[in-house]
Amino acid sequence: MNESLYRRYGAPVPRYTSYPTAPHFQPGVTADTTRGWLGNIGQESSLSLYFHVPFCAEMCWFCGCHTKIVKRTRPVGDYARLLGREVAMTAEAAGALKSPKRVVNVHWGGGTPTMLSGDDFSILMDTVRGHFRLTADADVAVEIDPRTLTRDMAESLAGAGVNRASLGVQDFNDHVQKAINRIQPFEVTEKAVGWLRDAGIGAVNFDLMYGLPEQSADDVVRSVNFAHRLAPDRLAVFGYAHVPWMKTHQRMIDEKSLPGAIERIDQFAAAAKRLNELGYRSIGLDHFARRGDALSVALDEGRLRRNFQGYTADRADVLLGFGASSIGSLGEGYVQNAVPLRDYWRRIRDGNLAVVRGIELTAEDRLRRAVIERLMCGYEVDLTALAAAAGSDETFAAERAALATMAADGLVEWKDGRLSITERGRPWMRTAAAVFDRYLETGEARHSRAV
Repeated sequence: MNESLYRRYGAPVPRYTSYPTAPHFQPGVTADTTRGWLGNIGQESSLSLYFHVPFCAEMCWFCGCHTKIVKRTRPVGDYARLLGREVAMTAEAAGALKSPKRVVNVHWGGGTPTMLSGDDFSILMDTVRGHFRLTADADVAVEIDPRTLTRDMAESLAGAGVNRASLGVQDFNDHVQKAINRIQPFEVTEKAVGWLRDAGIGAVNFDLMYGLPEQSADDVVRSVNFAHRLAPDRLAVFGYAHVPWMKTHQRMIDEKSLPGAIERIDQFAAAAKRLNELGYRSIGLDHFARRGDALSVALDEGRLRRNFQGYTADRADVLLGFGASSIGSLGEGYVQNAVPLRDYWRRIRDGNLAVVRGIELTAEDRLRRAVIERLMCGYEVDLTALAAAAGSDETFAAERAALATMAADGLVEWKDGRLSITERGRPWMRTAAAVFDRYLETGEARHSRAV
């Protein structure tokens, strides 16, 4: 990678876990709007559920999540009961009480979902089963901070039906952990993995990061090697997004200690090379999976998808979000709950859905969403076929012209109406996708680096 490429293509762009992206959501989409959209969910539609638990025991300085530090159990228990009420209200609005809708995927994120007690987690999963029809082969995943997991909680998760665990690791090097305020010795992660597998949760994912303060390419590779010792099925290798204007605790990180643009690219390349050597296959922008894993199979079959949890093999038609800040994807558009915990609490307490903003999709939004998702998930897209399937006469002439420089640099290729991202161009996948984003022309949102 050279600096000239970074100067041309390194401008901040969205991560495209949705399109349009969340900064473009508007307050005109309300709880009443959402009730109408929920009522339109078809009986044959499959659902995916996301639960956001916005609590942590300690603030990690790199964190970009919506979370709150708590030292007492009562606020977490109270929140669990709010989630239960929201599930009931949402199910009623969706007509699930008369005819339960089929749920094929459940994901618990945060924050730290395992801040919930084992009893509260089990009760909430029972609430889900009482209002929806959870399929026998549903993927039930939970994000875990290994530092706070206990053997009893691992057993409670398994007993409640969890079959996949995603462990936050970030980096196994002591000096990097100190720089991000997350001290997590390898033995802590090793013990957590052992408890989960002993409990019967066999599918284990790890999250690693590059671009962290005091981090080098050698550090990233060393973390990959340590991770491999625990044999995870999947790994996500995320680039640290330094956004102190959004997350003020990131100001605790000395910006002078952050690697530069070319160093970041080298770090990810080193991690990817080592993971490929260890038998993990590159999936999309930043995920890696063993061959035979559901993500790898979905890539081969052309049905890999991208949502707010990253890359997924989830085939659900509808995503329902529960909890403060959570985002749902319904047939008509996206909806997001109130972000401040007190606002979410007040709305659910008063018997209302907590949605405060969103966006209704136009026909053009749907077409461009399909283009961006195919680029982000499969490295290529047949623009002519997608436009025809959407009944659109869009030729993407402006986008073709805008991508001419990337094509000249060997980052993308055109063949008839098909656009492909080359092996060399994969680090700039988000940059290529952003060419199709109409909202970037008028929006004022600030985004993280492209790589």
